[in-house]
Amino acid sequence: MIINSTTDTSLSRHRSSRFYVLSIYLMIFMVASLLFAVTVSAKPIKKLMIFGDSLTAGYGLKKKNSFSEKLSNALKRKGFDIYIITSSISGDTTAGGRARIDWALAENPDFLLLELGANDGLRGINPLVTRENLEVILRKLQKNGVKTLLAGMLAPPNLGKEYSNEFNNIYFSLAEKYGTLFYPFFLEGVATETKLNQEDGIHPNSDGIDEIVKRMLPIVLKLVK
Repeated sequence: MIINSTTDTSLSRHRSSRFYVLSIYLMIFMVASLLFAVTVSAKPIKKLMIFGDSLTAGYGLKKKNSFSEKLSNALKRKGFDIYIITSSISGDTTAGGRARIDWALAENPDFLLLELGANDGLRGINPLVTRENLEVILRKLQKNGVKTLLAGMLAPPNLGKEYSNEFNNIYFSLAEKYGTLFYPFFLEGVATETKLNQEDGIHPNSDGIDEIVKRMLPIVLKLVK
C-alpha cells in the first residue's frame, strides 16, 4: 500500500493555515468589541478649575492638606470623579485674575470655582475696580459656557463701614446678574478662629481647610452635577 505523504502534508498545512486565519479574525473581533464597549460605557472625566489666590493655592500647607486636594477627596467620597485643576496664585488680585483668565480657559474646564478679591480688600483697592475685574472674568466664563461658582469675600473691618458695604455687595450683585452659583463668604466659620488658622491669622490651616470644604461641599455638588 502506497501512502501519499505529500498530499497529507499539504492538507495538514491547509488546515493549519485556515485555523490560523480564523484565530486572527476572532482576535480582531474580540479586540474591536472590547474597544467599542469601553468607548460606549466610559464617561469623560469632567474638569473643575479652582481659580483664586493663596487661600486656594495651598499657601503654607502640604499638598495633601490643600483646598484642592481635600475638595477632590470629598467629591470622590460622594461618587464624583472630577479632575481638579488648581489655577490659584498666592498674592493674586482680581486684576491678576483678569489678566490670566484667557490663559486659564485654554485648559477647557467644565466648571470653575472663582475665589478672588481678598487681596483687593487687604490693599484697599477701589471696590469699583474689583467689581469691574470680576465682571470681565464672569463674562468670559459665561461666553465659554463654563458653569461657575462665585465665592464671596468680606472686606477687612478696619477700612471703614462705607468701604466694607460697597466691597461686600460686589459678589452678591454679580452672582445675581450673571446667574452663577454663589457662596457668600469663602472663609465662613474659619475667619478669626485661631485654632483654624495659621500663625499669620489669615490663611487656614489643615483643620480650617476641612471646615471650608465641609461647608462648601453641598454647593460644589450642585456645581458639578
